[in-house]
Amino acid sequence: MQRRGALFGVPGGSGSRKMAAGDIGELLVPHMPTIRVPRSGDRVYKTECAFSYDSPNSEGGLYVCMNTFLAFGREHVERHFRKTGQSVYMHLKRHVREKVKGASGGALPKRRNSKIFLDLDTDDDLNSDDYEYEDEAKLVIFPDHYEIALPNIEELPALVTIACDAVLSSKSPYRKQDPDTWEHELPVSKYANNLTQLDNGVRIPPSGWKCARCDLRENLWLNLTDGSVLCGKWFFDSSGGNGHALEHYRDMGYPLAVKLGTITPDGADVYSFQEEEPVTDPHLAKHLAHFGIDMLHMHGTENGLRDNDIKPRVSEWEVIQETGTKLKPMYGPGYTGLKNLGNSCYLSSVMQAIFSIPEFQRAYVGNLPRIFDYSPLDPTQDFNTQMTKLGHGLLSGQYSKPPVKSELIEQVMKEEHKPQQNGISPRMFKAFVSKSHPEFSSNRQQDAQEFFLHLVNLVERNRIGSENPSDVFRFLVEERIQCCQTRKVRYTERVDYLMQLPVAMEAATNKDELIAYELTRREAEANRRPVPELVRAKIPFSACLQAFSEPENVDDFWSSALQAKSAGVKTSRFASFPEYLVVQIKKFTFGLDWVPKKFDVSIDMPDLLDINHLRARGLQPGEEELPDISPPIVIPDDSKDRLMNQLIDPSDIDESSVMQLAEMGFPLEACRKAVYFTGNMGAEVAFNWIIVHMEEPDFAEPLTMPGYGGAASAGASVFGATGLDNQPPEETVSIITSMGFHRNQAIQALRATNSNLERALDWIFSHPEFEEDSDFVIEMENNANANIISEAKPEGPRVKDGSGMYELFAFISHMGTSTMSGHYVCHIKKEGRWVIYNDHRVCASERPPKDLGYMYFYRRIPS
Repeated sequence: MQRRGALFGVPGGSGSRKMAAGDIGELLVPHMPTIRVPRSGDRVYKTECAFSYDSPNSEGGLYVCMNTFLAFGREHVERHFRKTGQSVYMHLKRHVREKVKGASGGALPKRRNSKIFLDLDTDDDLNSDDYEYEDEAKLVIFPDHYEIALPNIEELPALVTIACDAVLSSKSPYRKQDPDTWEHELPVSKYANNLTQLDNGVRIPPSGWKCARCDLRENLWLNLTDGSVLCGKWFFDSSGGNGHALEHYRDMGYPLAVKLGTITPDGADVYSFQEEEPVTDPHLAKHLAHFGIDMLHMHGTENGLRDNDIKPRVSEWEVIQETGTKLKPMYGPGYTGLKNLGNSCYLSSVMQAIFSIPEFQRAYVGNLPRIFDYSPLDPTQDFNTQMTKLGHGLLSGQYSKPPVKSELIEQVMKEEHKPQQNGISPRMFKAFVSKSHPEFSSNRQQDAQEFFLHLVNLVERNRIGSENPSDVFRFLVEERIQCCQTRKVRYTERVDYLMQLPVAMEAATNKDELIAYELTRREAEANRRPVPELVRAKIPFSACLQAFSEPENVDDFWSSALQAKSAGVKTSRFASFPEYLVVQIKKFTFGLDWVPKKFDVSIDMPDLLDINHLRARGLQPGEEELPDISPPIVIPDDSKDRLMNQLIDPSDIDESSVMQLAEMGFPLEACRKAVYFTGNMGAEVAFNWIIVHMEEPDFAEPLTMPGYGGAASAGASVFGATGLDNQPPEETVSIITSMGFHRNQAIQALRATNSNLERALDWIFSHPEFEEDSDFVIEMENNANANIISEAKPEGPRVKDGSGMYELFAFISHMGTSTMSGHYVCHIKKEGRWVIYNDHRVCASERPPKDLGYMYFYRRIPS
C-alpha cells in the first residue's frame, strides 16, 4: 500500500511504505459502514464519469465510489468526496502499450491477454496487432489518497473483498439498451397462432386515426380481431388515455392489439389484454394485412435498415455524406464528434446543432461550476448536469485532439501509448433524456424533429434561473379561422417552436423528367430489366413557403355564433418571430398501402431567409369577430367529485396527458395547467379545458399555485427551477429556520423541491456547501425579486420578437426511405466555413448539400 500525493499533482507525495495486513484492516475500519456490496438493481458505473467523459482509458483513470457506485474522473472525485464524505473509491485504469516488435519488425504473435479483467464498455480495438492492454484496479482512501492494490484477498476484510469482486464483475448499467437485447425479451402470445380475425371489411388508413369512442388521436391501439381503433390507458409504455381499448376487450374478449404509429418493418408494439403484458406476435404481418396494412411489402422496401447496413439510395447517401471527396478532419473546441450507440444519430445531430447556439452554451457550459456543485447526489439522474456535461464535452476540445505528429510517435510509444479521444459517447445522456419514453429509449431509429421537441420540453421543465435557453426557438402563431356559414372570424395565438414547411410537389420544375422516369421505371420492372438511375424532384423554396401560408379547411371548428361545430377555413401567420428559426421540411408520409415514404426532393433552401411578409396582421377592417362564448365542458359523472374535491400535487401531473396535448400544438405550460385543473382525468377532459381558456392572456404562462412555491414544473433544478416565480410559503420557511438553518438555505431548498418540507430538509443535508456560496445566494434573491415584480404586471408568453430576416447556420439531413430507418448527419457553419458532423467524424465540408436537408436552423440577422 502506498500514499501518493503525486497522483493529484501534490509535490512530494510519491513516497510509499509497506504495511502489515493488520494495518490495512485497521485503516479500513472507520470506513467499513460506508462500503456496500452492489445489490440487484444498483447501477454500477465503471466506464464513464458522471460529470465528464473520463474513463479508465483517460490519463487519470476512473474512481468508482464504493457506496453509491457512481464514477468520477480525477478532476471531479474530490467534489464528490467533499459533498458526501464518502472516502473509499475503486480506481480503474486501462494501460495501452505498443507491443514488442519481432525480428521482422512486426508485432509478436497475439496471445490471450490475461491482464484484461475489467468488463468495460469501451471502444478499444482489443484485437489490434500493434498494442497490448493491461487493466489495473486499486482502492483509494480519501482524503490522504492511500492506495491498496487489488486483488488483495489476504489483507482485505472479507466484506471489502466481496464488494470489490461484485463491482469488478458487475454489468453495464446500459446493458438493457444494447442492440439486439431490447426487443427479444417479450414472450410470444399464446393467442397469436390461432387468432380469430373477423371478415368485416375494415381497412385501416395510414393516418388520420381517432378513437372510436372518444376524440383522442394519440396512443391508439388497433384490435387485431375486429379492427377497432381505440385509445389505451397506462400500458407498458406508460402512455395515457381513456382506457377504451381495455373496455373493448372486456366487452368482446378480443385479446390482442397493436399500437398504431409503432409499426415498422421490424415489428410493432403488441399488447395482450388476456395475458396482461406486452407480447410478440410472430404472425403480425399476416394479421396486419387482414386490415390492409401490407407489412411484408414494407419489409421488402425498407430492408429493416440500421445505420450501418447497405444503403438502398446510394446517390443520396453519397451526396449527403460527401462520399468521394477527401474531407479534412477537424479538431479542437467545438469540433468533437458523438459516437453512434446504434441508431442514435438522430440525437447526435440535434445536440450538435443545439450546442452551436450561444444561448445554450452560456446556460449550461457557462454555468458549469455551479451546476456541478449544486447537482443532486446522483448527477446521472439530473437533466441540467447531463446537459452541461454533454455541452462541455462537445465544446471544450478536451476530447477532440489531433493525432500525435509522426516524428513524435516512436518517442511516445517507448513509454506508454496515450490514445487520442475520437469523439465522446452520449450513452449516459441518452439513457436519461429517453427515460420512460417508449420510442427514444429503444434502439430503433427515430425522427430528429420529434427528438428536438422532446428536448425542448425537457429544457422547459428544468429551467436554470430566470432564463430559459429554449426561449430562442419560441414564437407566437396567429391562427385566423373563418366560419364558413356566418363568415365571422376568430383570432387566437399559440406558442410553437418550429416552422413546418410542406413539400409542394405540384410545383416541381422538372415534371417532364419525373414523368419520363416513372414510365421507364415501370417498364423496366415489368420486363425485369435494371431500373434507371433515380430522378429527384426539384422544388422551388418559394413554392413551399407559399403552400405554408395557404388556407386550410377545418371540419370540427366550434362556431360560437352557431353554438355548434361548423366548417371553417384556417390560416396561420407569425405573431412574433423567434431569435432562432427552425424549419422542418415535411418529407415523410404514408402511402395508401401503409408503406412509409419519403419525398425524394431537392429544395433550393436560401442562405438568407426573409419571412417578414408572413407577419400577422390581426383583425382587419370589415371583419366581424365571433362572439366570445365558450363551448360547454363535458365532465364524466364519475369524475365530478374527484375534480371538485381533489387538489393534486403539481409534481404529480400526468405527463403522458401533457404530451398528448402538446403534440396537438398547444403550449406546453398550458397543457400542464389543463391537466392539473382537471384533476389528471385524462387528455380529453383537459382538451376541453384548453378550448375554454385558450384566449386568456396568461394561457401559456407557467402553472402557479399558492403553497407550492411557484411554477409547478416537474424538473426542479438546483437553481430553484420550480420556485423562482413565487416565494415559498412563509410558514414553511419559518419551520426550517426554527431548526437552526439560515433563511437563504430554507428558501432555496423549498424552491428546489416545490415547497415540500420533507424533501427540502433532505435537500439541505445533501447541499452542505450551499451556505458558502454567498454570490449564488445573492443572485437567487435578485432573480426571485425580479420575478415577484414581474408578477404584478403579467406579460404574454416568453418570446424574443424581432425582424423576420434570417441566415442559415446549420441543417440536419436524413438518408433513407423513412424516419424509421436510415441515418442522420449535421452540417454547421463555424468560423466562416461549413463543417460536417457524421457521428464521431468531424470534417471540413467541401460540398454541403443544403438542398437535401430535413431540418434547417436559421439565426436572426440584427436589423
